[in-house]
Amino acid sequence: MEATQVQLVSKQNLSPKGKLKGHILSWLRLTDQPTVKVYRSFGNAQQLTIHGSALSRSALPRVRYRHSILVNFFGLIRLFLVKPYSRATLEVSFDGRSVHTQSDTDGYFRVDMPLTKPIPSGWHTIQVKLLAGETSAEGEGQVLVPDPTPFVCISDIDDTFLISHSANLLKRLKVLITKNAHTRAPFEGVVAHYQLLAEANSGPGARNAFFYVSSSEWNLYDYIIDFSKKNGLPNGVYLLSPLKRLAEVLKTGQGKHMTKFMRIVRILEMYPQQRFVLLGDDTQEDPTIYASVAEHFPAQIRCVYIRHVQAKNKSKTEAILKRIEALSIPYCYFAHSADAQKHSIAIGLVAS
Repeated sequence: MEATQVQLVSKQNLSPKGKLKGHILSWLRLTDQPTVKVYRSFGNAQQLTIHGSALSRSALPRVRYRHSILVNFFGLIRLFLVKPYSRATLEVSFDGRSVHTQSDTDGYFRVDMPLTKPIPSGWHTIQVKLLAGETSAEGEGQVLVPDPTPFVCISDIDDTFLISHSANLLKRLKVLITKNAHTRAPFEGVVAHYQLLAEANSGPGARNAFFYVSSSEWNLYDYIIDFSKKNGLPNGVYLLSPLKRLAEVLKTGQGKHMTKFMRIVRILEMYPQQRFVLLGDDTQEDPTIYASVAEHFPAQIRCVYIRHVQAKNKSKTEAILKRIEALSIPYCYFAHSADAQKHSIAIGLVAS
């Protein structure tokens, strides 16, 4: 692979167009070398579900964060300059075993790997290799087998814990363009609430698992993880929406809500004996999605939390939440995380 990279650089040096392209990519911190991104994945005692993206152009990790609108603007734009590696063949390896899969037209791949023996709870390392003739790339990621704890949390991201202004396109784009993963803000008190949920009644060395399911695109995967780490949110698995290209940047965060429902269903079906706490907000379709999930899986839903962000949606949201109340499932429609935390204590979800 190193010899191939040297040859490519040499060709670019002989071509003014190639040299210019190399300078632009370097300036934007992009690489046009094949890349395999392995997203945090999940599994149980019977199988692992492993997923990621094969890319022919991708953004290099951000190493510095500055209070500069111009830097933040280009930091965002480059995330939408990625190019998927469509219909790529990939080899997924874990614990000495391998399975093959193929990426779709968006470069995304997902494969279920049956296990021959149960593995311990916790995070495990997986490898994925891109197989394309002389071109190859390797990626490494983590897969979570949750601890057998009282519940698992499934949380939305935008306007649930990350202030995003999802219901207002101009405000959403402004915050994306002018801020970065280290200068964006979570709602007051939300991190403390999430940390309590992660640690509640979980036992020594165990934590209630967190899944973050959002309409935000895979373009923002590293951005969201950087934000989560910076602010101390519970470590978890992320399930986002298909990659968007630069021409679609104005549609960021506007994924299909039915696919979000199906991603949540996939988690519940992976852990049929587990109960779940659902956390979302009223800016888009979380109340409707969570009500539908509760109606399909009433025995598995422990509680539902909906953050009140959008004043005009209050009456509609209260009506939808009546569907959850009819199932005798506790819920909390709140404006401040302190109230959600008090509710969690009152119903015995977390300790006081």
